[in-house]
Amino acid sequence: MNIVLTGFMGTGKSVVGKILAKKLKIGYIDIDEVIERKEKKKIFGIFETKGEEYFRQKESQIIKEISKWDDYVISTGGGAILKEENLSALKSNGFIVCLWAKPGTILKRTSKKNTRPLLKGEKNRKKRIEELLKMRQPYYEKADLKIETSNLSPEEIAEKILRVLKDEYNYY
Repeated sequence: MNIVLTGFMGTGKSVVGKILAKKLKIGYIDIDEVIERKEKKKIFGIFETKGEEYFRQKESQIIKEISKWDDYVISTGGGAILKEENLSALKSNGFIVCLWAKPGTILKRTSKKNTRPLLKGEKNRKKRIEELLKMRQPYYEKADLKIETSNLSPEEIAEKILRVLKDEYNYY
């Protein structure tokens, strides 16, 4: 079984994923990093040159392949589970954890770099974050576990996930 981290940008998926993998002594894979390697281009550049639809197709292909692997912590992009086929593939061999945070927290965490394609050119980034969160909430609700990350360190988030996996699912 895999542990799949999903949720909005800036919620801690990549950092927490690496911590979990290390603690569980299993592999870690970031879907966005795989896409970047295969495309030889950053996500931001893929969105800019080939568009979101192209990116989503690549994302689905990789999810379909990787979801068959076993004993990995998989970090997905924030929009990955908006497609039912992606969610089904990931759930078929994975425990889905949705990390979420308050819009203000996300704004603060994502404002350091301007490499977030869905926020590019936005005058009111917080409003855009709120709109996207509202639209994505029904999809994020389908996760097996939801953790609010606004006031937790990556280490605390990982520990929380490990406790649930151990106590409720006898995972390790």
